[in-house]
Amino acid sequence: MRLELIRHGQTDWNLNDQLQGSSDIPLNETGREQAHQAAQLLAPYRWSAIVSSPLMRARETAQIIADQLGIELGAAYPELIERDYASREGTVSTTRIPDEPDAEYPDIEPRDSVAARGMAALEDIRDTRLPLDGDDANIVVVCHGTIIRFLLSALIGREVGHIDNAAANTIEWADGQWRVLTINNEPVAEAA
Repeated sequence: MRLELIRHGQTDWNLNDQLQGSSDIPLNETGREQAHQAAQLLAPYRWSAIVSSPLMRARETAQIIADQLGIELGAAYPELIERDYASREGTVSTTRIPDEPDAEYPDIEPRDSVAARGMAALEDIRDTRLPLDGDDANIVVVCHGTIIRFLLSALIGREVGHIDNAAANTIEWADGQWRVLTINNEPVAEAA
């Protein structure tokens, strides 16, 4: 089973470097175009399903991809919602965002919580789709940059950098474990 983790297309808050987190911000025109471009990259392959975070920027990206690929938009997984930046949402960060709450970010969601939610979603998707589609299932999962970054970092055991809007990040379930194949459309050995 392969999952293609796609970060949603651009929003105005992305454009302005504002922290979005769990705020429900829509795509902008660039984001919609990025979703169409992502669909073009995915078009040569057979897809069993497309699922997403329930936030509108992810759902709209997923709907554009689903429409272009001619498949039905599937379930929304609440566990795939972006990291909660709480009182910092909508602000522009001028410092590195910590893994754990601190004086500057007192109420952000801890990194381990985000990664655990993401892993729970991957397991739920796997357990739901494997009986339906078998080991050769290919599923598009549209969600958010930080949750993808934290998931990939946990899976490969090293820090993963920025996740681009609408970029493909491929993971594979084989021999009882997840393997990371690509990050930002690049093979893992070459990914930053």
